[in-house]
Amino acid sequence: MCAQSGALELELEHLGAKLKIRMPEPGKQTEIVQVPSPYPVGQPFVTPTGQAQAAPGPGSGGGNPEASGLPENTVAIESPMVGTFYRAPSPDAEPFAQEGDTVDPEKVVCIIEAMKVMNEIKAETSGTIIKILVENGEPVEYGQPLFLVKP
Repeated sequence: MCAQSGALELELEHLGAKLKIRMPEPGKQTEIVQVPSPYPVGQPFVTPTGQAQAAPGPGSGGGNPEASGLPENTVAIESPMVGTFYRAPSPDAEPFAQEGDTVDPEKVVCIIEAMKVMNEIKAETSGTIIKILVENGEPVEYGQPLFLVKP
């Protein structure tokens, strides 16, 4: 309607509701504002030596231990998603799993929070946890090793 009439502004009022439409002036550039994202951008996985590397892919715990960087005769329990790692269901509760604990494929070993949803992560392997690789409350990447298990 504004374009056909050449009007730059249209204001309507009906039953107490007001609507105001303003067209940009001919030849005037519209300002585009880019709003920063409220969510942090993913950060690279950092090795203990401090060198950044790409996050490990899924299945990096299997196969040749030397190629995967895992100690011999160990299996990694990996993060199935990006999120925040928690060892216990609440801050004052006992951890799901500790070093030295025996796990089976159905044992819940941690929680990963993703988009305000708490996801229980199961061991999916049998054995003894020999090392916990992530600190409580730390962000994790997809495929990142969380625990080392000796079958």
